[in-house]
Amino acid sequence: MAAAGVAAGLGSGDFSDLREIKKQLLSVAERSRERGLQHSGKWASELAFALDPLPLSELPPPPALTEEDARDLDAYTLAKSYFDLKEYDRAAYFLRGCKSQKKEKLHFRPLEKGQVKNEALRELRVELSKKHKARELDGFGLYLYGVVLRKLDLVKEAIDVFVEAAHVLPLHWGAWLELCNLITDKEMLKFLSLPDTWMKEFFLAHIYTELQLIEEALQKYQSLIDAGFSKSTYIISQIAVAYHNIRDIDKALSIFNELRKQDPYRIENMDTFSNLLYVRSMKPELSYLAHNLCEIDKYRVETCCVIGNYYSLRSQHEKAALYFQRALKLNPRYLGAWTLMGHEYMEMKNTSAAIQAYRHAIEVNKRDYRAWYGLGQTYEILKMPFYCLYYYRRAHQLRPNDSRMLVALGECYEKLNQLVEAKKCYWRAYAVGDVEKMALVKLAKLHEQLNESEQAAQCYIKYIQDIYSCGEIVEHLEVSTAFRYLAQYYFKCKLWDEASACAQKCCAFNDTREEGKALLRQILQLRNQGETSSTDIAAPFFLPASLSANNTPTRRVSPLNLSSVTP
Repeated sequence: MAAAGVAAGLGSGDFSDLREIKKQLLSVAERSRERGLQHSGKWASELAFALDPLPLSELPPPPALTEEDARDLDAYTLAKSYFDLKEYDRAAYFLRGCKSQKKEKLHFRPLEKGQVKNEALRELRVELSKKHKARELDGFGLYLYGVVLRKLDLVKEAIDVFVEAAHVLPLHWGAWLELCNLITDKEMLKFLSLPDTWMKEFFLAHIYTELQLIEEALQKYQSLIDAGFSKSTYIISQIAVAYHNIRDIDKALSIFNELRKQDPYRIENMDTFSNLLYVRSMKPELSYLAHNLCEIDKYRVETCCVIGNYYSLRSQHEKAALYFQRALKLNPRYLGAWTLMGHEYMEMKNTSAAIQAYRHAIEVNKRDYRAWYGLGQTYEILKMPFYCLYYYRRAHQLRPNDSRMLVALGECYEKLNQLVEAKKCYWRAYAVGDVEKMALVKLAKLHEQLNESEQAAQCYIKYIQDIYSCGEIVEHLEVSTAFRYLAQYYFKCKLWDEASACAQKCCAFNDTREEGKALLRQILQLRNQGETSSTDIAAPFFLPASLSANNTPTRRVSPLNLSSVTP
């Protein structure tokens, strides 16, 4: 095996010597750029920039040349100049016969851009496999070998090689990132034999974010900030992405706005920022971001996605899809563009194109819950509930605490007449924090359908309390439905005061006004006839134990205080 080059030195979680870490980062940044690995070089440089400057005497020396490097220097310098001008075949031609390890990485850029055919990939695999067996590949060479294996869909072999690359050259971020893209769940992560290095902390924080383990990710990033990386724009952007993933939109927007002040020409992650602006319908801000990124670099995939989001917000879905297509021409493996394009095709009612786009997204990254969820929605439109159930289940596995996935699953189970499962999904959606405030209504209607009137009333009571407590009455039309049901329920129970109060609330809504007035007249008539309130039937206070599925504790539902509820 070739020499490891830059040794990590410090163990996992050990950030006691930041000066040594900075030396390592500067050294690996230079070596990465030398081999055409611009993204890895940039990542190391940005991280090094977040640390205090080094005195001249402590700056790392330039990499030493071997005899092979010296012999091939002219050919390598010429090939590198062609490589930088994207004349890849020309560069490869002049590298024939070179023995220097530096030449290995000049294969990578065309490989990354999808410009190498399968036949050439197989030839490259054979060549690199021989060198691997002869232990002639350094960390960068192993990285290249892993990328070739990944592109040939040899995932298990690729994972093993990327782990080996991380051991040999722990400071090369590209190997960690490729490894991250191949790990699909926490179980796979447990069985990885990772090197004991401080770089492992950055890897774990990144993969926790990707696996939707947001609490763990935020803890890791906070530890890295406390260790001395508080000025790192990479960490700040990752924290913003983490908050985006858990739909804490205000927090994510705040961090992205602060990031833009610190790094105004940054393009990375700006597509995620645009997603947040889109969700909040912040059209002027999204327009400004699109124009700004266009001025910086209109040929970046992130820029195309931001412009696509802008046109989507303006309901110009054909134009939006066109820009997402442009993004994919620039980088066919750009996950966000595939998913967003699927959404646009859904808006255009082009279900076959939407399915194709979502499937491409899953091919790029099987952890993309948005693509699985999008496929579920597409098959729901096509009235294919069994397919729909499969895709919603996959989305739920990736986002177990996302109420939208659970509500979608519940609706699917309803269509398949699996009502017990549907109840569990709706209750679980409420228990984890119902984003759309619809789980209790759907659960109540399911109880209505099954003539479980007491349970339905309990759900409607809690729904009304939740809606009024967060002041979103106008946005939820189901409030009138809840009051109508409760008015009728209390009327049947001969609880005239409660029935009258709910009927009065019905009069405040256009769709239930006439029913409310009619019920008030009936109550008045019965009272005039001497009918008294029932004392045998009490108003519902508890959710039944049968709904506490998946170890979800039953929750006490307090009586509805109608005097404090004003529409």
